[in-house]
Amino acid sequence: MQAQVLRAAGGVGNFELTAMPVPNIQAGKVLLQMAATSINPIDIKIREGLPVGPQLPGVIGCDVAGTVRAVGADVHDLKVGDEVYGAAAGVRGLGGAMAEYVSADARLLAPKPVAMSVQDSAALALIGITASEGIRRCQVGAGDQVLIQGGNGGVGHIAIQLATARGAKVTAAVRSEKSAQLVLDMGAHDVIVDRGPEHRQQEIKRITGGKGFDVVFDTVGGASLDAAFQAAALNGRVAAISARSTHDLSLLHGKGLTLNVVFMLIPLLYDIGRERHGLTLRELATLVDNGKLRVRVDPTRFDLVHAAAAHEYFSSGRAQGKVVIRIR
Repeated sequence: MQAQVLRAAGGVGNFELTAMPVPNIQAGKVLLQMAATSINPIDIKIREGLPVGPQLPGVIGCDVAGTVRAVGADVHDLKVGDEVYGAAAGVRGLGGAMAEYVSADARLLAPKPVAMSVQDSAALALIGITASEGIRRCQVGAGDQVLIQGGNGGVGHIAIQLATARGAKVTAAVRSEKSAQLVLDMGAHDVIVDRGPEHRQQEIKRITGGKGFDVVFDTVGGASLDAAFQAAALNGRVAAISARSTHDLSLLHGKGLTLNVVFMLIPLLYDIGRERHGLTLRELATLVDNGKLRVRVDPTRFDLVHAAAAHEYFSSGRAQGKVVIRIR
C-alpha cells in the first residue's frame, strides 16, 4: 500500500510517499480500506513534535473513514463491506490515517451517517467526539444559556448544533462579521463579535440579563479561557479543549465554577473508554441523518499524493471548513 510517512518531526517537507505492507489484523480490530482522512489541529501539533504521536518515521493522521475489508476475532458489530468512520489512528501505538489501509480498533468506529459521503464523514469524527464530550460533561440541557467561544471553528460549529439539539439557547463568540453569519446559519441564537473587552461585557449583560452564561465552551485556549471564566454565571460550567497554559483561578473559585478539560485522545493513548467513542459516533450519525447536524467541509480537496499541500493549506488559515484528504 501507499502511505505518507513522516520522516521526522517538523515541516511538511518531512512527508514522503512510501510503499508499506498492508497492516495485519489482530483480535478486536478491522482492516479498513481508507476513503479519506481529514486534518485537525492535533495532527499539526503531532507533526511538529507533540510527544503523543507515533514513533517516527511513521504515519500520522487521526480521522479515518472507509470500508471494512477484513474483521479480526472478537469483532461482532462490524462486518466486511461496512462503510465506517472514526478517530482511530495517528497517536502513540496506533498507525496513522494517511495510508491506503489502516488497522483500527472496532470500538473506535461506527457506521458512517447515511446522509454523508464516506469521504465527508472523515471530517466529523474527532471534532464531533470532542464537541460531544464538552457538551456532555457540562450537562447542557433545555433552557441553558450556552456560550461557544470560537463558534466558527471545527469543534465550535459542531458544539453549537449539539447544544441547540438539546434545547439550549446558544450564543457564539467570533472574531468577524463574516463568521457571525456562519454561526447563525449553524443554529446560534445570538452572536458576540469581538470588538474589545468592554463591548463583550455589554453583550454578555444584554444576552444573559447580567447573570452570565450557564455554560461556556471554550475552543480557543489562552486568554480566551480567562474570558470564559468571566462570561460564566455563578456556579456555571466551563469546558475547555485547549488548556496547556497558565491561568489565575481566583475567578473560577470566586464564582464556584466547574472546569471540564476535554482531551479526547485519552481513550486512544491509554486504551480506556474506547467504547464511548463508538457510541458517540453512532449518536452523531443519527443526528446527521435526522437533519440536526452538519459539518463544514472546505471545497478544496486533496489526495494522498498531495497531503503535504493539504497540511500547508490547513495551516494557512484560508480553509473554510474541515480539510479533507481523499485517499480513494
